[in-house]
Amino acid sequence: MANHKSALKRIRQTEKRTERNRFYRTRLKNIVKAVRASIEEGNKEEAAAALKVANKQIHKFVSKGFLKKETASRKVSRLQQAVNNI
Repeated sequence: MANHKSALKRIRQTEKRTERNRFYRTRLKNIVKAVRASIEEGNKEEAAAALKVANKQIHKFVSKGFLKKETASRKVSRLQQAVNNI
């Protein structure tokens, strides 16, 4: 256990950050899963609608600092390609 005031603060900050990142990570997985499920069904309209939501949310995560811009672009690009191939 930490003995210094600054170390105790770092522990509190880490716990908060970990919880926040867990939320974003789970949300990202669910968003991508929704698009993939629509693609599996072969429903292009539903997949396109899910992709639109995914695109907005993924880029929102970039602005929050959870994802890097290149990572977000790669994920959106791959989802877009998959939707286009239906």
